[in-house]
Amino acid sequence: MREVDVIGVRVEMPSNQPIVLLREVTGERYLPIWIGAVEATAIAFAQQGVVPPRPLTHDLLKSVIEETGNELTEVRITHMADGVFFAALVLGSGVEVSARPSDSIALALRTGSRIVCAEDVLDEAGLAVPEEQEDEVEKFREFLDHVTPEDFESKG
Repeated sequence: MREVDVIGVRVEMPSNQPIVLLREVTGERYLPIWIGAVEATAIAFAQQGVVPPRPLTHDLLKSVIEETGNELTEVRITHMADGVFFAALVLGSGVEVSARPSDSIALALRTGSRIVCAEDVLDEAGLAVPEEQEDEVEKFREFLDHVTPEDFESKG
């Protein structure tokens, strides 16, 4: 397993589909995962420190975990099957719960838990970005500095 950081979320054009972009902490691979608009908003809220007036689903799950005397120790992106990513929440008690990566990432950002990805997932779906292309990544980061959760709302 390789630790990854959440670079951010954006809307992929022309499909208008949100993606979350992860980057391995010690390496040059990026992992884009297509996600739903609700999950993109939840991730963006967490990254921007937005606290809604009422708990959203991921805030509720964080509270349930904490109030039952547990903690989320790690999120694992475990494998891919037919282009679909799978993840697991690893609790302090040792229990592992199957989950979607998007929900897992939103929860990890709320709890400060580390996110790791299976090496074979990075081998299959990761994109190596050589240093000379880092300026493109920097443009993406600049975009992320200016994106708002409202950018992920459906216009249809």
